[in-house]
Amino acid sequence: MATSYAIVESGGKQYRAEKGASLVVEHLSADEGAKVSLRAVMYRGDTEVVLEGDQLEKVKVEAVVAEHVRGPKVRVFKYKPKKGYRRRAGHRQELTRLEVTDVRLLTRKPAAKAETKPAEETEAKPKPAARKPAAKRPAAKKPAAKAKPAAKKPAPRKPTAKGKAQTTRKTSTTRRSSSAKKD
Repeated sequence: MATSYAIVESGGKQYRAEKGASLVVEHLSADEGAKVSLRAVMYRGDTEVVLEGDQLEKVKVEAVVAEHVRGPKVRVFKYKPKKGYRRRAGHRQELTRLEVTDVRLLTRKPAAKAETKPAEETEAKPKPAARKPAAKRPAAKKPAAKAKPAAKKPAPRKPTAKGKAQTTRKTSTTRRSSSAKKD
């Protein structure tokens, strides 16, 4: 007799789950010893293969959290030649070890988890009156837009060391001949 197995998804990765198998998956928030159910992507039994979505809802894969472990250390080294840039870092992934306890195909879909009340209680209670719509609130005031500052006038020139105001010079009128500089 061949054993049935399922391909399950956990943490964005897929794993082959058989009864009694041990899986190491991405970290799950469940405590050690807690039961978790895994989402099946495919199921293969003795005589049948299930790939369709509505049929996959009938597949039940249960596991127990055995322990929480950490993966091997991965060393990260960034380097840019001739630039003096070197960075070292390390990473250890948080993992969870699962022991698969049950893989089977149910005969019908599991019931939806919704609380149903007996018919007697629902008929005995009167329906509440319809509520009036809430009054509209006035729209929130928007903050006033900031006024743009007026165009700035250029600051007056500071006097030079000789006490004269500094002005912009035109190169054609301010050039002196070499004889004028000697005087």
